[in-house]
Formats: sequence, C-alpha cells, structure tokens
Amino acid sequence: MSESGILPTVSVVVVNYRGAADTIVCLRALRDEVDHPSDRLELICVDNASGADDVARIREAVPEARLIESAENLGFAGGCNLGAAQARGEVLAFLNNDARPDPAWISAAVAALRADPRVGAVASKVLDWSGREIDFVDGGLTWFGMGYKRHAGEPDDGSHDVPRDVLFGTGSALFVRAGLFRELNGFDERFFMFYEDVDLGWRLNLRGWRVRYEPASLTFHRHHASMSTVHDSREHFLLERNALAALYKNVEDATLAKVLPAALALSVRRATARGELDATQLEITRRPSDRASDDEPVEISRMTLAGILAVDQFVELLPELQKSREIEQAARVRTDADLVPLMRKAMEPAYPLPRYLAAHETLVKAFGLAEVFGRPRRVLILTGDAVAEKMAGPAIRAWHMAEALSMEHEVRLVSVNDHHAPPPARFPVLSALPRQLPDHVGWADIVVLQGHMLEMVPELKRAESTKIVVCDVYDPMHLEYLEQGKDVDDERRSRDLAGVTKVLNTQLERGDFFLCASERQRHFWLGHLAALGRMSPDMYDADPTARSLLSVVPFGFPDAAPVRTGPGVKGEIDGIGVRDKVVLWAGGVYSWFDPLTLIRAVDKLRGEHADIRLFFLGMKHPNPDVPEMGITGRTRELAHRLDLVNRHVFFNESWVPYQERHNYLLDGDCGVTTHFDHVETTFAFRTRVLDYLWAGLPIVTTDGDSFAELVRAEGLGVVVPAEDPDALAAALARVLYDEEFAAGCRERIAVVRERYTWTEALAPLVEFCRHPRQAVDRMPATEPLVRTPPLRTSEKMRKDLALVKEYLDLGGPTELARRAAGRLRRLARERRRG
Repeated sequence: MSESGILPTVSVVVVNYRGAADTIVCLRALRDEVDHPSDRLELICVDNASGADDVARIREAVPEARLIESAENLGFAGGCNLGAAQARGEVLAFLNNDARPDPAWISAAVAALRADPRVGAVASKVLDWSGREIDFVDGGLTWFGMGYKRHAGEPDDGSHDVPRDVLFGTGSALFVRAGLFRELNGFDERFFMFYEDVDLGWRLNLRGWRVRYEPASLTFHRHHASMSTVHDSREHFLLERNALAALYKNVEDATLAKVLPAALALSVRRATARGELDATQLEITRRPSDRASDDEPVEISRMTLAGILAVDQFVELLPELQKSREIEQAARVRTDADLVPLMRKAMEPAYPLPRYLAAHETLVKAFGLAEVFGRPRRVLILTGDAVAEKMAGPAIRAWHMAEALSMEHEVRLVSVNDHHAPPPARFPVLSALPRQLPDHVGWADIVVLQGHMLEMVPELKRAESTKIVVCDVYDPMHLEYLEQGKDVDDERRSRDLAGVTKVLNTQLERGDFFLCASERQRHFWLGHLAALGRMSPDMYDADPTARSLLSVVPFGFPDAAPVRTGPGVKGEIDGIGVRDKVVLWAGGVYSWFDPLTLIRAVDKLRGEHADIRLFFLGMKHPNPDVPEMGITGRTRELAHRLDLVNRHVFFNESWVPYQERHNYLLDGDCGVTTHFDHVETTFAFRTRVLDYLWAGLPIVTTDGDSFAELVRAEGLGVVVPAEDPDALAAALARVLYDEEFAAGCRERIAVVRERYTWTEALAPLVEFCRHPRQAVDRMPATEPLVRTPPLRTSEKMRKDLALVKEYLDLGGPTELARRAAGRLRRLARERRRG
C-alpha cells in the first residue's frame, strides 16, 4: 500500500469575507506547495456573503477548491462550521485566508495526530509574513476568561521549537479530528469571532483530550484583513462578551461562584478605565447647584460603551449558555486545577491601566481568586487496611503514597478499617464507613485505590464516571488466595476465588492507570489487560510500551539509612545475647511462606553454631480482621517439637510498630525469606526483603521470585532451592559466619538500595498525578484516524470462495455446513444488536 493510502484525508477550511486576493494566494499555496498527497487533500472555501465578485474570482483562480456560499455573514466560527459540516476528511484543518502554509504544515500535524490518539487537536506555529516574529506559539488564559497569544511580536529565536501541550491553538491555523469536532458541535457560533478557538481548546481539554502545539506545522500570517474596517470598540465588545461566555460555560461550579462576580466587576472597571470615564461623577457630593445641569447628557466613549454593552449582551445570552454549560460540565473529566498549568499565568491582569490594575488587585483578594487558580489537585487514597502504629503492607504502601503526593497536592488517606489509630501526619488520615465514601470521592480529582475498595464505591464503576482512577494491583490477590484458601472447603474456596478474580477484573476494566510491584508482575498484568480488551489499537498507538497505562511502582524505604532510636532484640529479648547471630524473619507468617524448612535448617545449625538465633518479628497480623492461617500454628508446633523455642527460635506474638522496625532490623545479622515453589511465588513481591536492603542485611532467599533474581544477579546474599533444609542451613552459615562474604554483600547492597527508596519507587505515580488523564480507551468520541476501507464486492467473493475451499479441505461438506450455520447465527446476533 502506498504512503498516501494510509494517510487520512485532510479537509482544509478557509473562510473568505471580502478578501478574495488573500484567499486566492492561500488556496493556491495549499494546492501547490504542501507536501500532503493531493488525493488526500480537500480544499473548502466558505464565502461569508462577501458580495461583489469575490466568489467568481476565487472560483476562476482555484477551481480545485469546493466553494460554499453562505447567504449571510456567519462570522469566522459559523463559516468554519459550515465548511466542516460538508467536509469529507478524517481531519479538519482551519487556515486564515491571509495565511500561507509551510510545505510541512499538514504532514507535521497529521504525524502528531497519528502518534497519539489522545491528541484531539494540533496547534500550528504561526509567524508573521516575513517569518521573523511570532504570531502564535502558546496560548494563555486569564482567570476572567480572556485568552491571549503568549510571546506574540517577539523575535522567533528557535526557543519555541519544542512540541508541548497547550490549552488552545489559534483558529488561524488549527487541526482537529473531524469526528471529535462534530462531537463538540464545532466552534460556538455565538462568539462570531474572537475566543471561539479558546473556547474549543478549553472544551477539548476538559473532556480529557490533548491540544498539542507542533512547531513543525508552520504557517505565516500576513495581517488581520477581516478586521481592518472594524472599529476597535466593536472588537472590544466581542472580546469582553465572549470572554464572559467562555468563562461561564467552562469552569466548575465552585470556581464559577467566585470568579463570575469578580469577572463582571472587572469588566466594568476595564470599560471605564479604557474610556477614561470619570467614575465618581454621579457621587451625591458632586451634584450641581441646579437640577437642569444634572439632566444634561453625559458623554461616554465607545470604548466604555463596548464593555458595558458586552455585559448586557452576556446576560442576554445566559439562557442559551446555561444549556451549553450543562453539557460541558457533564462531559468534563478534568478539573480546573488540572488546567491551571495550561493557563500559564492565570493571574495576569492583562491591561496596564492604573485604575484597572488597582481593581484587579482588590478583586483577587476579595474573592480569594489566587486560591482558586492556585488550588492544588485533590488526591484521595483509599485502603481497606488498618492505618495505625502497627501497619501491614497495604497500609504502609498507602501511607507512603500519601506522603509523597502531599508534597504537591492536597491528599486524604481514608481507611474503611475499624482499627484506626494513625501516627501523626502532614495530611489528613481519616476513617470512614463505606456509605461515607461517596463524599470523599466527590471531593477528589484523582482516586487511588487498593484491594476491594472499588466495590465499595459503585459510582466509580459506572461507564459515565469521569473521575481519574488509579488502581494499585501490586497484590495479585487471586494467586495469593490459591494458597490462602487451602484452609477452607473446596466449594467456598472456588466461590471466593471467583469473587476475588471478579474484583480484580472490574478494576482492570475501569482504571485509568495501574501500579504493580515488579517487571514480572507487569508482564502478568499486561496479559490480564490484553485478555480484557484494554490493549486496544488506540492504546497501543498512543504508547506501544503501555507504561502510560501500567507502570512499576515497587515498595520502598526511606531515603535516609536507618538510625537506632530505641531497643531491638540483642540484649533485650531473654535468650538473645549481644554477641549472638540473629536471623530476622521480618513480616507475618502466611500460607504461601515456608517457615518450616527454615526452622529445620536452624535445628541443623545449632549443634555447630550455638549462637544462632531466629527471630520472627510478627506472628499476629496488625489488622485483627485478618485471621491466623494454618501455617502459623504448624510453625509454632514444629519449633516446640524440636525444642527450639526461646533457645534458638523466638516469636514476637504481636507485631513490631512500623516506626520502630528499624531498631529490630539494625540488630539483625541477616534477613531471610523462604517460600514454596508455586504460581504465587512467581509474581510475588516480598516487601520484607526491602527492609533487609534498607538495613544492609545480607539476604537468604528461596529461589523463584523477582527478589531471588536480584539477590543472585547483584550478589546480595544466597539463593537456595525450595524446601531444602540442607542448602538453607549452608546458606545461613555462609552469610552469618563467613565475614568476608557478608562484608561483600553489604557493600553491594549499599549500591543497590538506592533504587528502592520511596522517592524512586513512587516516581511514576507522582508523575502521573502531575498530568492525570483518562486512559485513551476510556475517552469519549475516540475513533481511528484512518479507517480501513470496506472490501469491494469482487474482493468479498474471492475471500468467500477461498474460505469454502479451506472448509472443504478441512472436513468436506459437513465442515462447510457447520461453518455456514455459525456464520448465519453470528449475522443474526449482529442484526439484533443493531
């Protein structure tokens, strides 16, 4: 297939109003100079009731262009919409009639659209006619709704040649996906001209689409020919009215309540300041001595009148704008806080008039607008685990997420667990009943959740939900349950496993971003996502690595090395002396672990090494809702039977507080984790191993998981086969009594552990929350940029004949009949769905 065969058709819309000479130059450049294939280019010229001979001149000069005549002047917005309504292309391009395109204007924009399905529009770089000064490279938006071209008039020094996301592009050179443009009902024709492009870009961003500035898509703009005969006051009228309209449509309810009164007041002050109107002339203290003088007309400049009438006509438009506002607010997936960075300088006053600047400062303070447009993003972290002094893995992970994200955002950590006694924090740590969760979700811009929490907030599962949801699937609960459920009857085990799998599938179908704990897990979850249809062509085209959908966020530990703050085990626990060799089991005893082989290994070693001590840091889970598993009792029983308890094996029957665990770790001589060889092990992430790395302890681990690979590859300890007490005993002897080997392990651990600080571990989540977006396959109005054309009748016949031959070869007439019946059933189902 030729290159042009896989490119979209681009329909370029040029609006003419009494500017035939400029329009002809523009259309000829599009026809003759751009490098997009001519069979994929449609030229549309909309004449806005120019009169005279404009239409005839354009038709004669550029017969290739499709000319659409409007019976009235629809303005730029209406003219563009009229052309777009009749366009055939998958991409719409809008170009001012007094502009000329660079040869790569179209191809560069199309490349940006094809590179990422989340890009809904491409904003071109626009220079003046000479190519020396900037017309458009970035858009800014003030808190009162006025958009402006940043850096306009500055020399083009190459500093704006890096693509970036913008709030809007200039309508003088803009590309939009055709289906998306129609989904948004195009430009708002009530604007006529000015800010219709600001409003469109604003609406695109609110719905989760990216507007991408692409400097390689270059145009040159001559002048504002269409405005040359329009008085400045009429231009200001449109600017003032349209800014209020865009503001009213697009900001959130809470923002509107503060910003609209201030914007209306500032509009009036801007009008009086521009027209140099004496705003105190009607003060009662300045009334004249005779009434007749007071009845004389007051002269008002047209610039003042423009601002006053703009407010008046904004009020006139309110009933229509209210309907538009309802549509935009229902469709939005991004918050005002999300868009503040794209506004660039939201608090910019814009006009250097002394009285106006004074009013701007007063209104910003009086209405607290700096807080509104500087409001941090709101992140809600939901966990079902107990958040207290003694915490297990899920709560620890949620805690550190909240800690990291609270540096940039407003964060709430909410647990639905009854056992709630959190340590001091710089962010709110709250307890909630499931029925109270909707209020917290309503507050949030982003929801980060673990485990079963999505099931407790059913409104988040609905297809129409626009909240950004991050699912933390670091724990493959269904694989874990295969081991955990061995203690229950088969029927319940199967039922519970199906329920856990359904919970995970629901998360995988809903989430906008997923976190897992290792590359192994990532491969596993990619398979899950693909099976559920989440690895769509749109998703793949947007990011072939899929890291924008699923990223590795392991557990971590503090950036600083542990420092003793209290007692540990040596010299504190009866039977453990200060010179004994302590093997630490940091964490709980669960069904998927193998502490039995470890106890047998200690039994083998105690004859030759009487000073060996094995200490279990926690036998009882800190969450009382988690029942004790069968392996726990078997572990105690074996240790007692071998007469090791309180001699060589010690059990902390409670749980070490999270903020004190470092004191125990610092008393260890090595850390150990042993497990069985099964599927759960393959994808597990043993967080206790991170504590060993943090404390610099040589590690002894069973083979089969991701940490075993790390220990072996980096020389951090010894990896042993599963359920082999002799190999395990030898490994413990080596790390405990071979001082040279143990010292080498500690040196190598000091290098490796820098990869696992919480700062490093949480970096992908922190970055996502800086720029949160819906997953591309959850965005509305997505469609392929280029659709595969349907097969022609002759091609269909050839394909069907080939299938008939294939089925006959496979099984003769019986197979052919079976396949034909299946096809008829499939077509019947499709008709019913249609």
